Amino acid sequence: MVTTNGSARPAAVSAADALDSLGDIPGGRTPSCPNPEVVARAKRRRFTAEYKQKILAEVDAAKESGEIGRLLRRHGLYSSHLSKWRREREIGVIEGLTPQKRGPKVKVDLRTLEYQKLQRENERLADQLRKAEIVIDVQKKVAMLLGRPFPEVTER
Repeated sequence: MVTTNGSARPAAVSAADALDSLGDIPGGRTPSCPNPEVVARAKRRRFTAEYKQKILAEVDAAKESGEIGRLLRRHGLYSSHLSKWRREREIGVIEGLTPQKRGPKVKVDLRTLEYQKLQRENERLADQLRKAEIVIDVQKKVAMLLGRPFPEVTER
């Protein structure tokens, strides 16, 4: 038997070659596993309208039994995605399939905004008036202490 280097003796086998060959042997080393660490916080998936339309077109074209299930597994989707996307498609093709912002809808009423603005202005003016009245009272007391009576102003 002749080896690759031309000699009758087998060439020395490196440790790396020996470990690589163990994966082929039953009972040998198994291939490396994927990292089992879980992400701390899962991220919500968002699908574009074009992607949804493409998937719905593939589902509509599916004829054989089990073909839709294979399609869903291949793309990592659920059947509830399909039913929701079909409802959205009935509402409007592109508009209905675009991702919606989550959370409660904010209703802006112009009258409410104007009311809040006027209320803040009223509080500011009331605070200014209170400070002005304090200053006037102090001036009156100082004038009385100095013997200069403060002239009374009658309101009209």
